[in-house]
Amino acid sequence: MIADALRNLELDAVPVATPTGRLVGASGLLLEAAGCRLHTGQRCQIETVGGPWLDAQVVGFRDKLSFLMPFKKATGLTTGARVLPSPDKVNLQIGPGWLGRMVNGLGEPIDGLGKLGGEFPLEAQPPRIHPLKKKPVTEALDVGVRAINGMLTLGKGQRVGLMAGSGVGKSVLLGLITRQTVADVVVVGLIGERSREVREFVDMSLGKEGLAKAVLVIAPADESPLMRIMATELCHSIAAHFRDQGKNVLLLVDSLTRYAMALREVALALGEPPATKGYPPSVFSSLPQLVESAGNGENPAGSMSAIYTVLAEGDDQQDPVVDTARAILDGHIVMTRELAERGHYPAIDISASISRCMNQIISKEHVQAARAMKAAMARHDRVRDLIPLGAYVPGADPVTDQAVKLHPHIEEYLCQGTKEAAPFPACVEQLERLMT
Repeated sequence: MIADALRNLELDAVPVATPTGRLVGASGLLLEAAGCRLHTGQRCQIETVGGPWLDAQVVGFRDKLSFLMPFKKATGLTTGARVLPSPDKVNLQIGPGWLGRMVNGLGEPIDGLGKLGGEFPLEAQPPRIHPLKKKPVTEALDVGVRAINGMLTLGKGQRVGLMAGSGVGKSVLLGLITRQTVADVVVVGLIGERSREVREFVDMSLGKEGLAKAVLVIAPADESPLMRIMATELCHSIAAHFRDQGKNVLLLVDSLTRYAMALREVALALGEPPATKGYPPSVFSSLPQLVESAGNGENPAGSMSAIYTVLAEGDDQQDPVVDTARAILDGHIVMTRELAERGHYPAIDISASISRCMNQIISKEHVQAARAMKAAMARHDRVRDLIPLGAYVPGADPVTDQAVKLHPHIEEYLCQGTKEAAPFPACVEQLERLMT
């Protein structure tokens, strides 16, 4: 009886038929398949001429047509090629062995160091945390950058945007933060950037010590938009896992703009109409969903701080992605070309930047010193153009005279070398001593 029951179970597990679709269209990034019932998010394999089968994912449908997008460049496709649904994917397994490794958007290792394994399942989509169960931001995060520690203090669990145009030192500042931030785990997402910068970031920005506690998720500019989207979401899932394990995690995403551009490519390929400067409406609904998955969770022992670089095209701070990021993040750090051209590095514009969590995590004396420095900088800006011309005459306004006198010391405080360490307590002490 038992043998017959087992035999029947084995027969039931054998599929009667394999559902197979056919490729009926290929236009740009989008492939069309018919003859097989597919659901959105399902992975498929597409037959190619004289080559390996192409992996793709269902991104939409219309009537009896399913829209697929390949993970890699599609070559060797023909009309009528077979489309086979992949079996339900097994969730990735994550553990401490992921530290020091580099993966792509599918979670596959690309560093040549063998397979990855772990004891915990990892979902591709970052988890959602109930807003009333999130641990509040109550403790300062030491990022090792004097201008940020002193004037734009970040908290553990805060999400902030690093907004800059091209060529103003954004990547250099990101590397400085990566090396110096006091965190148990650093998760770095290099999304849509130049492939040359990947090795440079690993060797020069992280180094051996930094890489030992880091996980890198890489999807350079030559990857498909689908891979760039999946890589961005995967690095959030990895950071959320270590956060829920009680670790203090720093998530760095370079850049949020490239993620938005990948979303735009997919949406336009599906026929969604462009709205704001070529971005379809779905892009601006997807950005908050991604950002809200960062931050603290329910575990009081862990934290997840996030820094997103946002590319201001043409130094336009009113760019739609920049404006959206400014609204949904807990602060923004603005870097300007004017400061970079003056040799002021990091080129952070203190007056245009803000940390919305700063006042609730620092001392009263620190708040007063930071406000005093901002006031002195504003006073100096009023007469900056007059000083070289000799049109400024001291003695008319003692407050302005004091601001002019302090300006060289303020500039020295805000500038920092790429190899210079600036721990948080020393930054605060130096700031209070300077403004007293």
